[in-house]
Amino acid sequence: MRDPRNIAVIGVTGYTGFELATLLLHHAAVTQSTFYVRETNGHQCLSQLFPQLRARGEAPLRPLSLEAITSSVAGTAFLATPHEVSAELAPRLLDAGLRVIDLSGAFRFSTPETFTSWYKLPTPHAARLGEAVYGLPELYADQIRGAKLVANPGCYATSVILPLRPLAEANLIAPLQNVICDCKSGATGAGKDPRRDLHFAEVDENFRAYNLFSHRHTPEILEHTGLPESQVVFTTHLLPVARGILSTIYVSLASKQTPESIEQLYRQYYAAKRMVRIWPAGKLPELQHVANTNFSDIGFALDAQGKRLILVSCLDNLGKGAAGQAIQNLNLMLGIEEHTGLL
Repeated sequence: MRDPRNIAVIGVTGYTGFELATLLLHHAAVTQSTFYVRETNGHQCLSQLFPQLRARGEAPLRPLSLEAITSSVAGTAFLATPHEVSAELAPRLLDAGLRVIDLSGAFRFSTPETFTSWYKLPTPHAARLGEAVYGLPELYADQIRGAKLVANPGCYATSVILPLRPLAEANLIAPLQNVICDCKSGATGAGKDPRRDLHFAEVDENFRAYNLFSHRHTPEILEHTGLPESQVVFTTHLLPVARGILSTIYVSLASKQTPESIEQLYRQYYAAKRMVRIWPAGKLPELQHVANTNFSDIGFALDAQGKRLILVSCLDNLGKGAAGQAIQNLNLMLGIEEHTGLL
């Protein structure tokens, strides 16, 4: 009998996997978490790899084996793995009766063509794309609760979709006017694999743009805001900090608004969503306000004519942008309070 509160975590040695482990090990509703990696190097417990996890609770470390996972009582699996690995493992775990939360981009899109176009990879998992629910709890909580496969959103995508979605649904975004999403992330967003451009000497006291017109989070933004690609200008930058995303979004409005009407729109839209914090008109969030949390903070400024809106969206790329959001999804799938283990 599978226990959905018994968790198998595949891939824990990266930044996101480690963040996920820290959250699971103090999650009151989780009965057991077992961590699977390709090479244990003789270690039996996760705290032997990460001494900072000592005294956090039992954290068995096991060699990666699908047979070991599927023959266990685990009912939920997290995949903190590259897209190619998730695409291979998720269908086999689903066939074995586990529910899967995938933190890669393998299942974020509704069509294989979108995945192939942006990730430049084949889609042997195409048959499963229709089963996946996009794991943005503030928008799709009802679908997530009953999902077998949840595709955790990209960090940049989360920071852009949350501030734009209320405007899009209210038809307040002026058509044919560019929506400029100017986004900056800490270095952990690039992953843990050694790369020359991520060496300390390359990042420290530096600031650069990358992946212009080609960032893989672009199709998520388009699909979940309803905006056409021709209208969205999405730029990403690397900050010389460890963690956090700050997105500055420039929007031309379809009709004149007041600061009060914009603030009311956001407060009503996210009234029951504890992980989204709306700032008063004219007050702007900063990275330090969200670091090491699962909050998404949204602030704004409106010009004197009431037609030009600047949104500032902040979140922790490892928290609300990845592992924290995955825990939100787990909570919904378990039928418990969405913020359990996150506050």
